[in-house]
Amino acid sequence: MQKRIGLKQQNLRSQTQLPIKSERSRRTKGQQFKSYFLQLFLSSPKPTLRFAAIRTLNKLALTHPAAVTPCNLDMENLITDQNRSVATFAITTLLKTGNEASVDRLMKQITGFMSEITDEFKVIVVDAIRSLCLKFPSKQAVMLGFLSGVLRDEGGFEFKRAVVEAIFDLVKFIPECKEAALSHLCEFIEDCEFTKLSVRILHLLGVEGPKTPTPTKYIRYIYNRVILENSIVRAAAVSALAKFGVNVADEQVKQSVRVLLTRCLDDTDDEVRDRSTLFLRVMDNEEAKHYVSDDSTYSLPALERGLVTYINDATDFDKPFNIAAVPKITKAQEEAERLRTKTLDLVSTPTISLGSTAVTSSGAVTPALSSVVSSGRGPTPNAGVDQQQVYAQLLQDIPEFAAFGPLFKSSVVPIELTESETEYVVRCVKHVFAEHIVFQFNCTNTLNDQLLEEVTIVMQPEVDDIGIVEVVNIPAPKLEYNNPGVSYVAFKKDDPDDYPLTTFSNTLKFIVKDCDPTSGEPDEEGFEDEYQASLGFLMKYTVEDVELVTGDYILPTYIGNFTETWEQLGDENEVVETFALDKERAPSLKAACNSILDLLSMHAVEDTATPKSNTVHTLLVSGTCLGGVSVLGRSRMTFSATSGVAFELAVRSGNRSVSQVVIGAIA
Repeated sequence: MQKRIGLKQQNLRSQTQLPIKSERSRRTKGQQFKSYFLQLFLSSPKPTLRFAAIRTLNKLALTHPAAVTPCNLDMENLITDQNRSVATFAITTLLKTGNEASVDRLMKQITGFMSEITDEFKVIVVDAIRSLCLKFPSKQAVMLGFLSGVLRDEGGFEFKRAVVEAIFDLVKFIPECKEAALSHLCEFIEDCEFTKLSVRILHLLGVEGPKTPTPTKYIRYIYNRVILENSIVRAAAVSALAKFGVNVADEQVKQSVRVLLTRCLDDTDDEVRDRSTLFLRVMDNEEAKHYVSDDSTYSLPALERGLVTYINDATDFDKPFNIAAVPKITKAQEEAERLRTKTLDLVSTPTISLGSTAVTSSGAVTPALSSVVSSGRGPTPNAGVDQQQVYAQLLQDIPEFAAFGPLFKSSVVPIELTESETEYVVRCVKHVFAEHIVFQFNCTNTLNDQLLEEVTIVMQPEVDDIGIVEVVNIPAPKLEYNNPGVSYVAFKKDDPDDYPLTTFSNTLKFIVKDCDPTSGEPDEEGFEDEYQASLGFLMKYTVEDVELVTGDYILPTYIGNFTETWEQLGDENEVVETFALDKERAPSLKAACNSILDLLSMHAVEDTATPKSNTVHTLLVSGTCLGGVSVLGRSRMTFSATSGVAFELAVRSGNRSVSQVVIGAIA
């Protein structure tokens, strides 16, 4: 019997490699064939065929730019096409597939025909340049010059809005051009006919202007709006002026803003007068300044989830609702999320409905969850629903997890435990509760001649006594071809206040049955099989280890005034350590910042995520540890071209043990 099973396993493994290779080659060849046939149409004498081909290539370039690159020469010939629509798509496609060296040449060609195309196609061009700015930051001067030029041209609201949004991205993501971009926006509002755009630009000037070395040069442009514009713009200008009065430390600037706001008290509009009165009082009240300078707000989905859990659990009424456990986000993040939910592309990613139970207690997956598990991205929320809220609802619907309480944090991106081309694809999502940790394994069978049953994950920590014990193991009942399933493993902490850290080795165990590739009908008999990294002949089917790290217990949160909160925490529970990253791990200060943020799983505040200098920088981070403990970190770092990055990390919190755990994430 063992011999028969062994031979059957060997045959299975020898056969399963073929579909992988053929599938990989099919995908590559399919993309090449698609671009090859479209390339033939690019030289067609019929404008409709050229337009259809270049528009399709434009869409293909979004996901497979390498497959479109062989068509670059033909597309460059279309830049001078008499049909401006064809020329526009040719330019934007080349921007997506070209390299940094071709940017200058393409930008010159774009400038030549912008006046000849409609606003609809101008928006397409501007959106392409907007993405190009982030792709090639070193070309920001050329692209900013182009955007500022078209901003002065005639055009409708949608076109001007697209240009302004592109410049906003430059201000936010490319610090080197912030002042130049703000200056162009100041000139634009001097003669802007669109009230909505003027209000948005004034708000940006109020947020970013006080942070610049010379904030006074923006005050003149803002006050001009108070004198010359309608009441809506005047009110926005008053709010922008107030931000300078509160956030700029120079007393002369504060006094100048007071004088300007006092003049606004005689305005004909009630809103302008009321705002002026309010902000004059705010400037004289240190406690009230918080409402102007604080750019944070609570994450509404997380707040809603916490309140629902609090109301549904009658035992929690003995203590007040813990608002400190609700993460904060910037108002910019909130606006970006609102915009994302409004423009959610229902075709690009599958969504999940909270109206139905997507996972049963036995681990079976309903159609609602099937597509998102197979995609590897985890649940993709509907409009107005964040990813963690989806996870919380799914876990709450499983009886074994219903008593675990509110979900604190879930992995943002599923962890790949196998290669995406292997026969059995496994991805892991970690869910952290107050006293429990749940590992969700999204499994997919990519072999059409096999049926897997009782699919379980056996997790073994590298150290036995780490303070957690397995309490639940839910198998996936079966894995049909390309029909994903979910298996769960849950652990309980011995000490609720502890933060166990370890590495788990994982074995995927199942019963495999041969089945008809066409009908999917399985054989009656099956045999047990398992994949484990330690078995040499199964290395190609390795299920990778899963780590439980410090960042799993920390939720990134935003605070408005880091210095004030830092001083309030004091140095009683402060822990300070010095570290070094070699040049390979940290070739720049930016790379060091990214590494620290990834390890700590905290949020960079006060625009410190991007260094302003190439040699010296201070990174400020904020987060909330499991249990609602606020944690702040300050990393002072220096960069040397020979040795890399050296930095001192100081961590403060309300609990010294928490500070030690956080700083241990780096060590």
